Amino acid sequence: MQQISASLKNAAKTSVWTPFNIVAGIIIAVGLVLTVIRFTGGLGAVTNLDHHTPWGLWIGFDLLCGVALAAGGYMTSAACYIFGLKRFHAAVRPAILTAFLGYALVVLALHYDVGRPWRLPYPIFYSQGTSSLLFEVALCVFLYLTVLFVEFTPAALEWLGLKRARNLVVRLVLVLTIFGVILSTLHQSSLGALYLIAPSKLHPLWYSSYLALFFFVSSMFAGLSMVIFESTLSHRFLHHKMDEHHLEQSHGVAISFARAASFIMMGYLFMQMIGLAADNDWHHLTTGWGAWYLLEMIGFVALPAFFFALGSRERNLRLIRWTALWAVLGIVFNRLNVSLVAFNWQLPADQRYFPSWMEVGITLFIVTLGVVAYRFIATRMPILYEHPDYREQQEE
Repeated sequence: MQQISASLKNAAKTSVWTPFNIVAGIIIAVGLVLTVIRFTGGLGAVTNLDHHTPWGLWIGFDLLCGVALAAGGYMTSAACYIFGLKRFHAAVRPAILTAFLGYALVVLALHYDVGRPWRLPYPIFYSQGTSSLLFEVALCVFLYLTVLFVEFTPAALEWLGLKRARNLVVRLVLVLTIFGVILSTLHQSSLGALYLIAPSKLHPLWYSSYLALFFFVSSMFAGLSMVIFESTLSHRFLHHKMDEHHLEQSHGVAISFARAASFIMMGYLFMQMIGLAADNDWHHLTTGWGAWYLLEMIGFVALPAFFFALGSRERNLRLIRWTALWAVLGIVFNRLNVSLVAFNWQLPADQRYFPSWMEVGITLFIVTLGVVAYRFIATRMPILYEHPDYREQQEE
C-alpha cells in the first residue's frame, strides 16, 4: 500500500509539469504582469488606441468574436429542448459550458477595455440609456450570462451531490432556453448594429443596412462550428472522460450540425449578395478591398459551406472537424474585418491602428484562462458523461 501511495504521489507530481501546464502557466504569469501595468498605468500604457480608433483588439476579438463563437450554447439547447431533438442531448452541456466561459471572459475583457471598469454596471443599475444600443447589448449580455450560469449549475450540483437543487434547476430548463434564445437574438444582432452609426468609417463592402442581420445569422453557423470544434478537442484531449452515450451521439451531432451550418452559410452568402445589390457596391469588388472581401466570402464562407455539405453527405468526420476549424477562423476573420481592418479604411497607413504586443498578450491570457477553466471543469464535473445517479433520468 505504501508503494502504491508513493507511486501515485510521484505520478501526481510529474503530471503537473506537462507541456500544456508549463505553456499555460507562462502565459498566465505574463498576463498577470500586463494586467498590473494596465490597471496602474491606464490604457495608454498597454494599447495603441487613439481618438480615431477607440475600439481595438479587445473589442474586435475578445468581444465580437467571443460572443459569436459562444452562440453554440443557445443553438444546441434550442435544438434539444425547444425542437425536441434529443439526439443532441450529449452536446448540450459542453456547449453550455463553452458559452458560459465565453461570455464570462467577454465581461472580463471589457474590464480591460473600459477606462474605469468599476463603472461597468453603472448604465444598467443607475443611468439607463434605453435609447442606446450599447445599453441593450450590456443588459442582454448581463442577463444571458446569468441564464448560462443557471443552465450550467446542474452539472455542478450533481458534482456536489445536491440532488434537490439540481432537480429544481432541471425543471426550469425549457424556460431558460427560451429566454436565452430571445436574449441571444437581441444582442448578437445589436453588436452588428453598433457599426451602423459609422457609415463614413467602415468600408462600403462591409457596411450595410443589413449588418445587424449579418451578425445574427453568422453567429448561428459560428456557434454550430464551435460546437464541432470543441467536440474535436475534447475527443483528442479528454477522451478518457467521455462515456459511451456521449461517444455514440457525438458523431451524429457533428454530421447534423455540419449539414445545418452549410445551409445557414449559403443563406448568409445570399444575404450578402442582396446587401451588395441594395447598396450598389459592385464596383468595389474590382479594387484591392474587393479582393479582400471576396477572400472572406469565398475562402471562409462558400468553401467551408461546400465542405460541410460534402462531409455530412459522405459522413466524413475528419473532413467535418477540419472544416469546423476553418469556419471558426472565418468568423474571426469577418469580425476583425468589420471592427479593425475595414474600419478607418481611408486613413493613411501610418495613422491606422495596429494592436501592441501587450494587447495581444492580454488577449492570449484571457483565451488561456478559458481553456484552463474548461479543462478544469470538464475533468471534474459531469460535462462529457452522464452522472451515474442520474443516468436513468430523462431531462425535460
